[in-house]
Amino acid sequence: MKKKFKKLFLIIFSFSILLYLLITYLFGSSFIEIIKKNISIENKKFIKEKLFPYQLISRQSFYELNLDREQLFSIKGFLSEKELIFKKSLREIPVKKIEEIQLSNQMLFEKYRLIDGFYSGIKNKFPGSGYIDFHNDNLVILSARGVLSFTSDIYKEKNFAQIENNINNFIDLKQYIKSAKFSLKDLLIHKDNIFISFTEEIKNDCWNVSVISGNFNYKKIKFKKIFSSEKCIHSKNNQDNNFEPHSSGGRIVNYDDDHILLSVGEFLESWLAQEKNNINGKIIKINKKKSTYEIISMGHRNPQGLFLDKENKFILETEHGPIGGDEINLINLSEINYNNPPNYGWAIVSDGEHYGSKNKNSKKYKKYPLYKSHTKYGFIEPIKSFVPSIGISEITKIQNKKYVVSSLKNESLYFFELNEENKLININSIKVFERIRDIKFHKNALYLFLEDTASLGIIRFP
Repeated sequence: MKKKFKKLFLIIFSFSILLYLLITYLFGSSFIEIIKKNISIENKKFIKEKLFPYQLISRQSFYELNLDREQLFSIKGFLSEKELIFKKSLREIPVKKIEEIQLSNQMLFEKYRLIDGFYSGIKNKFPGSGYIDFHNDNLVILSARGVLSFTSDIYKEKNFAQIENNINNFIDLKQYIKSAKFSLKDLLIHKDNIFISFTEEIKNDCWNVSVISGNFNYKKIKFKKIFSSEKCIHSKNNQDNNFEPHSSGGRIVNYDDDHILLSVGEFLESWLAQEKNNINGKIIKINKKKSTYEIISMGHRNPQGLFLDKENKFILETEHGPIGGDEINLINLSEINYNNPPNYGWAIVSDGEHYGSKNKNSKKYKKYPLYKSHTKYGFIEPIKSFVPSIGISEITKIQNKKYVVSSLKNESLYFFELNEENKLININSIKVFERIRDIKFHKNALYLFLEDTASLGIIRFP
């Protein structure tokens, strides 16, 4: 059916071109102009929307459009391509304050929409996803497709200026067309260095998480690859006959002047999380200059959040479970053993259940039993499991031993504390009504990237 449609389309298109050329040849271009002048505005709009939607959309901001979403998404890779075209233009990104909300904890929540440039999302097809960090008090944002920009004062709605870069030398439209799930995964700025993680197509249809880095500059940044795995997970030919780019992790935090930490998911090839000879299902420490790595911890599913608390000497990690069982894990720095890394149990233990099969005698449960006790089977218990899942994302510190974790699915923030024994206490949730892709705490304010509207949320603390 599709082949017949394409054939018919090519015939009609070719006939239209020939007809146009013939009319121009016989009557001149002025005849075409006369036809244009005599077509009503309503008919012109109909022709543009129904016959040439690509040209129409490419000239407008998405917030000005009133097209059917199925029509908008019918062209594979179009949103990613539009974002890359915007990136190449180096145009500024206007920002507009659209909302002030009094949250349930009496704090004021301000929302600033990015008017242009963020078109292609990771989970949502539109608008775009993004990540945030700071450099010398300037707020820096990165889109899932490589639009990198900054503003010196978002409170005054100052435009984001683009930073020219070569990110798309490493992941580009070729990968985005395969799936919007292939994307940039996180942004880290430390001193005058910038790091970006991404899903790399190491071989054709074979993927893993890699890191690029460059010297931070407000005009132009040239990135180079500092870490990539030789091993990859094939999207079609793999052991578990299962592949999911959303389960790739990709969070980066700075460890010290010579190292960064990177979280890597198992792409739903769950057995990899218990294999020490690869990076998947692990938190790894990467040497910035040598590109070597050591395993900090293992037995993770899809690590979506990472925070190094140097003051309290531990790492906090969050990860997506299966159905239920999102986790917050604590990794004591004093207990790290590179030869025998701390093991958090996936896919042998979990408070969640497998997708698709509830039969405990099925092949999936026989291979990955998902026992409910971590300690009973020699693994480390999470300090918190969320059943049902909240779609857990990033985690950061507010003060002393007070922290906040964000969620995608539940569109909420979860504030909690750790006591002297590092047990989680006093957890409270606050709804913000959008998927939260990233959070950063800076100068007594919490910044959120909200991916349902491609907006920045800000909560200022007293």
